[in-house]
Formats: sequence, C-alpha cells, structure tokens
Amino acid sequence: MNNFINAQTKVEIQPKINLLGLSKNELSLSLNRLGVEKKELSMRVQQLFSWIHVHGKKSFDEMTNLSKEFRDQLSNSFSIYRPQTIDKQISKDGTRKYLFKSENFGEFETVFIPEDDRGTLCISSQIGCTLNCSFCYTGTQKLVRNLETYEIVGQITAVKDDLSDWVLKKNNSSKRAISNVVVMGMGEPLYNFENIKKSLNIIMNNEGLSISRKKITLSTSGVVPNIHRVSSEIGCLLAISLHGTTDEIRDKLVPINKKWNIQELINTLKNYPNLSNSERITFEYVMLRDINDSLDDAKRLVKLIKNIPAKINLIPFNPWPGSKYQTSEPATVEIFSNFIKKAGYSSPVRRPRGVDIMAACGQLKSNSVKIKSSQNKNN
Repeated sequence: MNNFINAQTKVEIQPKINLLGLSKNELSLSLNRLGVEKKELSMRVQQLFSWIHVHGKKSFDEMTNLSKEFRDQLSNSFSIYRPQTIDKQISKDGTRKYLFKSENFGEFETVFIPEDDRGTLCISSQIGCTLNCSFCYTGTQKLVRNLETYEIVGQITAVKDDLSDWVLKKNNSSKRAISNVVVMGMGEPLYNFENIKKSLNIIMNNEGLSISRKKITLSTSGVVPNIHRVSSEIGCLLAISLHGTTDEIRDKLVPINKKWNIQELINTLKNYPNLSNSERITFEYVMLRDINDSLDDAKRLVKLIKNIPAKINLIPFNPWPGSKYQTSEPATVEIFSNFIKKAGYSSPVRRPRGVDIMAACGQLKSNSVKIKSSQNKNN
C-alpha cells in the first residue's frame, strides 16, 4: 500500500540553477550550500567563473581542473544552459540577427554588428514591450515577460559561441569579436532594472567577460525614476530615446512621454551623476519625414539639451511591415545634422545595418505571446 502511494505521489523536481546568471558572490553562496568547504570556496568560485565567462565551457565535464566527483555534483544541481538559436540570419553587410529560445518560455532577438574598429552586440531586456512607440516594430508586440539575468548574459554567451570568441589560451591577447554591448534590443531595460543591473555587473566583471563599463550603453525611453540608478548602481553609459522636441509630437511617438514629459526628463538629465564630456549622454533621434525632421525641430533640440554634455545620434527610420512613417530625405537629415554640429554637438548619422534581414534599429520582434501562469507551470 505504501509503495502504491509513493508511486502515485507526484514528486516535484526542483529546476537547476543556471550559473550564467550568478554573480561571484551568489556563486559562492550556492557552492557553500552544495557543501564546498569554506577553505576551498574562493578557489572553486574562481575556477568556475573563469570556465564559464572566460573560456565559455558548455559542460561541467570540460572543466578539467575539477574532480570528477565535484563535476557530477555540479551537473546534478546547476546548469550552464545558454539560449538556443532558433534562427540566424546574416546580412549582406555582415550583421547577424539571432532568434533565441530560452529554457523558459518565449523567444527573443539579438543582433551582432561587426565594424572595423569594434564589434557591437545589441541585446534585449524583455520579450515584447509595453511602451508602444509608434515608429518601433517591437512596440507592436505586447509584453510577454522580462528576461531573466541568465538569459541576458546568455545572449552574449551564445553569440560568442557562434563567433568562436572565447579565450583559448591563458593570456590570449587576440582581438575580441564582441567589444561593445548596447542594451537597445527588445524591451525597456529600466522596466527590468534589477535583472539588467545584475547582468551588466556580471558582464563587466574583470575576471569574466570583462567588457568595460565605458563600452556598454543602456538606452531608455525615459523611465525617469530609474535613470539616476544607471549611474549609481551600474555605471555604464546612458542613451535616451528622445525622437521628439515637443510633448505633442513625443506623446505620439513615445507614449511614455505622457507619464514623464520632456521637461521632466530633461531636468532629470541635467542633474545626472558623473555627467562630463568623457561620459556624455547620447540622445537617439529617429528621423521621420515631415514629423520631427524640420530645422525648427533641430533648434528646439539644441535648446532642450543646453548645458548637458551630449551627442545626438540621428537614425534614419528603418521601415517595417505596416509602419506608417517614411524615412527623412538625405538633404533634410544633412541640414538637421549641420545645425546641431554648429551648436557644438557631435551629430553622427547612424548608417543602417542589417536592414535586409530586419535587424536594424526599431525592427526587432518575435512571435512569442504571453501565456497563462497555469500553462507556464506545465511547460
């Protein structure tokens, strides 16, 4: 009878902890709970962190300086699962777009942009988005969920796998394929602040992926309460998705402006910690024909950002299915850019990358939809 009851009793199996999303301190706590002795803890943390974030090992069996018994223990309790590549497209300009599926539900996109002097990875913070920016393809997809820390770090890990961008030898000084990271993919990162904070701190760790804070840029549409936290709690560079110089226009383009309007946003930025010429704020400005591209818009923009160390990235609008906007004429963009330059601000016009594979700015989207919590428990 007891055997029958035991056989019929549903045993709930605890999911393995994904080590990609653990800081060194969290890794230490997890190993301590596993039974690693205190005198060995620091060494084991260092070994594991290096295998995972420097050498990119996918299996504990590959960690050859760990005993077989310890590797078995790790395998039973932890995973180092990275997002699975569902689809990969390579543009004629070399840009790569990845559609990833996590061990959790939902799919998300990541873009790698190779350039002569750098390799930039554009990572996502959410599946879908709540902001509904009218010029952005991602905004047509409702929010599915926030990405977890291991999924955010895992985007870098998975792309490094694809690019063979791991250190093969100790003190290997070869140029890395991924040198820069921009949090400008799907979602609003400041609505997933804690996971983004943890992820970027793991990414910046000098004993791991070791990407400098000055080579990481986080872009927000203007979640005012969390903006100063980017400086004080993360330390990376900040970009503001502005796109309009009046509340009337920005309300339509970036609806979050109805909650925190342009003046409130600008006042927050004027008091941004550690603001300097070496750590300027980047203002992103998508150029939309006859919407926000007039000389008057340029004049208002310069007036708005007065006394803020900044540069303005002008972004030609990248079309997507069903979009109602058109790209500004090149001559209009040039007039706009020249006015800003004469006012003393750097104003590069971003060259569209990956347009032929829908990998350019504002073109990311997945087919994932939110599922009920009851369904999630069964997946």
